[in-house]
Amino acid sequence: MRIERLRDDTLAVRARGVELFRYVYRPDMPPFEGPKPYLHPVRTLAGDVVTGYRPHDHRWHKGIQLTASHVSGQNFWGGGSYVRDQGYVDLPNVGVMWHEEFTEASGGRIAERLTWHTQAGEHWADERRELTVRDVEDDSWALEFATSLTNVRGEALEFGSPTTNGRPAAGYSGLFWRGPRAFTDGRIMAADGQAGPEMMGRPARWLAYSAPHDEVDRSSTLLFFDDPDHGGDWFVRSTPFAAVNPSLAFAEELVLPPGGTLRRRYRIVIADGTWDRERLETYAKEHPR
Repeated sequence: MRIERLRDDTLAVRARGVELFRYVYRPDMPPFEGPKPYLHPVRTLAGDVVTGYRPHDHRWHKGIQLTASHVSGQNFWGGGSYVRDQGYVDLPNVGVMWHEEFTEASGGRIAERLTWHTQAGEHWADERRELTVRDVEDDSWALEFATSLTNVRGEALEFGSPTTNGRPAAGYSGLFWRGPRAFTDGRIMAADGQAGPEMMGRPARWLAYSAPHDEVDRSSTLLFFDDPDHGGDWFVRSTPFAAVNPSLAFAEELVLPPGGTLRRRYRIVIADGTWDRERLETYAKEHPR
């Protein structure tokens, strides 16, 4: 396994002759899209891409990224902000997440320091992030995503979502995956016998999304594990597009006091083929967190 610097803004991680993902840490994008680091393309070991990038319906959706739709009136997600009793409104409140430095980038591990700034230029948070590739097996590999976010604003940071602002079933906030267009209408399965679009707004230790690819006669499965200590509710859609997000604040706000640190760690398994429930449960049992 090795990490390559492709440009001054991108790292690539490779294993078994496959580029597993590219991490764009200094993105070049319009301010309205909420500039922040993202992973795209992300590939299976068969080489199939399982992320979407800048789709026409939501151009701020970029592969896999840590993002936040409502933070004390600021929008670190991109696009319009949902305002109660008004709907989505384009506001001058779209923040940015700046890459400051890598503290490690070797083997299969990337450790990074970032800062969060409002559109007005106020420095609100410091973040330490780790991306680690684990468990590279015959037909799957896992990405561990860990973040420690410290409030340096001097006031509380209130993390919310469109749902906490009045829109039902739109509790997105946090680590977010947007699938490719071909993954629309994919299959959703979750722990404890749960399944389907009904997982929107429900908790589960893990949630899986499977779908076929265009052009090749193959399918892929992504298996998401929520934070083992602070699990919440899932934001998940299969239509009109494929998206999964273990939400930080689906229906209730999360308040981070001044000087406080928010810690979360997630695992995403990227697998070849359509995994059935038995395979998913076996993996979860054999790879405890």
